[in-house]
Amino acid sequence: MSLTPAKVSSFLGGRIPPEIESMSRNLKDVDQETFRKLLKAVVSALEGRDCRGAMKALAESSVLPQERLGLIVAGMHRVLSEAVRVPTSLLKQEAFKEDLRELRIPEEFITDFSSVVFGTRRVALEAATSDNDPHLPSVEEFRWRVDVAISSSSLARALQPSVLMQMKLSDGSFHRFEVPVSRFQELRYNVALILKEMNDLEKRGILKIQD
Repeated sequence: MSLTPAKVSSFLGGRIPPEIESMSRNLKDVDQETFRKLLKAVVSALEGRDCRGAMKALAESSVLPQERLGLIVAGMHRVLSEAVRVPTSLLKQEAFKEDLRELRIPEEFITDFSSVVFGTRRVALEAATSDNDPHLPSVEEFRWRVDVAISSSSLARALQPSVLMQMKLSDGSFHRFEVPVSRFQELRYNVALILKEMNDLEKRGILKIQD
């Protein structure tokens, strides 16, 4: 017996964003030259460049109403933003095209979208998207040493070692803390356990179906 999972968009998830649905409806009667000019402006915006002049010129020269152009641009921006966030090892070009076909996007426009997502501009788009995404500071430097208290207010703690740690984060902040050896060993064990579980998951398929 075999199971066939329900069709789920490979890069948009289970729910289609309203910007993309609106873009799909408003692409009717749009010529490819206009589409490509809009797509070029959206790509420039995603890369962090100022595209206001180009968008103003397009709005003034196009026969399409500005409101309709805005809906198309918003949908283009969402399509590209979502697609470049998915690694190419998980998002295949044909699957991406099939997702857009199900949204009733014209085939010539699908080809243009695909040339951006899987073309030479992808690296720049990934870098720009990553910079704009909210993220926590990363660890830049980590130092530690073992300290032994020779005497303290509690004799029971005398000559008990502890691990002193200092972390420097990418935002320039420093964090210092002291960890008893017992807690350090617990941390070491849990980290090793998580790494083992991650390794086990990588060796295993997400879903195995047997006859």
